[in-house]
Amino acid sequence: MSGYQGKKNIPRITSDRLLVKGAKIVNDDQSFLADIYMEDGVIKQIGENLIVPGGVKIIEAHGRMVMPGGIDVHTRFQMPDRGMVAADDFYQGTRAALAGGTTMIIDHVVPEPGVGLIAAFNQWREWADGKSCCDYSLHVDITEWHKGIQEEMESLVKDHGVNSFLVYLAYKDVFQLSDSEMYEVFSVIRDLGAIAQVHAENGDIIAEEQRRILDLGITGPEGHVLSRPEEVEAEAVNRSVTVANQTNCPLYITKVMSKSAADVIAHARKKGAVVYGEPISASLGTDGTHYWSKNWAKAAAFVTSPPLSPDPTTPDYLNSLLSCGDLQVTGSAHCTFQTSQRAVGKDNFTLIPEGTNGTEERMSLIWDKCVVSGKMDENQFVAVTSTNAAKIFNLYPRKGRIAVGSDADLVLWDPDITKILSAKSHNLAVEYNIFEGTEVRGGPLVVISQGKIVLEEGTLHTTEGCGRYVSRKPFPDNVYKRIKARSRLTELRGVPRGQYDGPVCEVTATPKVMSTVSSVKTSPAKQQQQQQQQQQGPQPVRNLHQSGFSLSGAQVDDNIPRRTTQRIVAPPGGRANITSLG
Repeated sequence: MSGYQGKKNIPRITSDRLLVKGAKIVNDDQSFLADIYMEDGVIKQIGENLIVPGGVKIIEAHGRMVMPGGIDVHTRFQMPDRGMVAADDFYQGTRAALAGGTTMIIDHVVPEPGVGLIAAFNQWREWADGKSCCDYSLHVDITEWHKGIQEEMESLVKDHGVNSFLVYLAYKDVFQLSDSEMYEVFSVIRDLGAIAQVHAENGDIIAEEQRRILDLGITGPEGHVLSRPEEVEAEAVNRSVTVANQTNCPLYITKVMSKSAADVIAHARKKGAVVYGEPISASLGTDGTHYWSKNWAKAAAFVTSPPLSPDPTTPDYLNSLLSCGDLQVTGSAHCTFQTSQRAVGKDNFTLIPEGTNGTEERMSLIWDKCVVSGKMDENQFVAVTSTNAAKIFNLYPRKGRIAVGSDADLVLWDPDITKILSAKSHNLAVEYNIFEGTEVRGGPLVVISQGKIVLEEGTLHTTEGCGRYVSRKPFPDNVYKRIKARSRLTELRGVPRGQYDGPVCEVTATPKVMSTVSSVKTSPAKQQQQQQQQQQGPQPVRNLHQSGFSLSGAQVDDNIPRRTTQRIVAPPGGRANITSLG
C-alpha cells in the first residue's frame, strides 16, 4: 500500500524542484537568512535572489527556521522476538519518523542464534528496502563471537557499508559477551575503522537479581527495574570505557538511561576518552515511576533495557548533560509491542518483550525540554538531533547539514506550535504511547525528504519503499583523528638494557592450569593456542596442597601440639620496628 493521501498526481509531491524562500537556515555552527534551491534530491544553490528554472514548487518560510532533517541513530523496527514481531514495521516506523521531522534512521540488525551476520544483514535490507519511507542505514549487533564472525565483520565493512557494531554486556546465555571477548571484538572494530557500540548492563548480576526477585513472588513490571538497579548500568559503562581505552577503540554507549551511567561517560570524556553517549526519547522525556502503576498494561509498556530510572529528576539531568555536550547524540530505540504481545510476560516480568516508542516524538521532546527551557540554542539542537550523528557515523556532510551538495532532507520548524502527545493522534501501529498526555512546544511544519515534500499542513505524503540504503565508509574523520593520534602516543617500547648474567634459581616449569569460561571456547585469538596445546598433549598438573619438603623419621617433639601463633619477644632490630604478634 502506498502512503499517499489524496491523488497521486499532486505537483507538490512529484516535483523534483523545490525552492524555499526566506528561510532562517540553522546548522550546528551558525544560523543565517537565505533561500534554498533543491533539484533531484540534492541542494543545488543557497543564497539570495537565486536564478532558478521554471516550474519550481515554492515554499515561503517567512523567516522561520529551516534545519537539517533529524537522524534517529537507534531504531528497532520490525524486530523479531521469540516468534513475535515488533508492532511498528519499517513502513509504519519511518512514516512516524518523518511526521516528527526525522528524515533518516539507523536500525539495528540482530542476528538470531546460529544465523550469520551477513545473512541477517541481508534480511534487514530486504525488509527495509520494501517498506522504508526515508533513507536508512544499519548497525549490526554481535550476538556471539568466533572466527567466522570476525570474517563477516570485515566483509560488512568493506562490501556492505557498515561502520558500527554493537556488543551486549547483558542478556546472559543469549547475547552477552565476556570481557575478554569484548576486548577482542573492540580490537577487530578498531582495525576495521568502525565504531564499537555497547548495550551496557551487567548481565551476570541481573540474572541473579531476577532469580531473587521472582523468588520473592514479585512477577510484575516493577520486577524489571528492581532487578536492574542503575549501578549495574554504570558499572558496565565503566567496564566498556576501560576496555575501549586499553584497545584504543572508539566507544559509543547506546541507551543512556540513568544519571550515574551518564556521569561515567562525562567523566571519561573529561579524561580524554573517545566515548559518545546516546540518551533516547524515553530517558529524556519520561521516567520509571510508571513501573509501579496499578494498571499492568501501562506499567508493561515502559519495559525496556536498561530500564527507565525511577528517579523522576533523571530526564532533566540527562537533558542538561545533552545540552552541555557531555552526551552527544539522541536516538529513540523505537521498538514497540502491543499489549497482547507484552502479556506473554503477565506472570513473569523477564518474559515481557522490551522496547518503547519515541521516533516520532524525539525532536519535539528535545526542543521542549532543552531549547524552550533555555538549556541549549537552536544550533546545539541541530547538533544533537542530526549533525553529531552524521559526523560520528561518517554521513557528514551528505546528511546533517544544509549546504550545496548535501541531500535535500530539510525541516521547516515552528518553535511555537504546541501539541499533546497521545496514542490517539500518533502515526504508529502500537496502541499505547509512553508519553501520553505530555504537552510539548515545537514541531515540524514542512518536512522534505529526498527533495520531496512528505509533510505539509499536518498531512503526510509518504511513499512506501522509497527509502534508500545509505552506505557508511569506515574511519570517520571526526572519530579516528583522535584514535590515530593516541595510537602514535601509546606505542609500547621496551627499556634498552644489558643482558642479565647473574645467578638464576632453578624452578620446575609447570604452567598454571586454569578453567576458562567461554572465551577459549569461542575466541578466534585463542582457538589456535588451544589447538597447539592439544597437539602437545596434556600438561602435568601440580598438586599445590602437597608439600614438596618432608622430614624423614619421627621427631622428639611430635607429641607436643603446635601453636598456631608465636609471640616474638625481642625481634631483630628492636621492639619499635614490629608490632606485637599474639
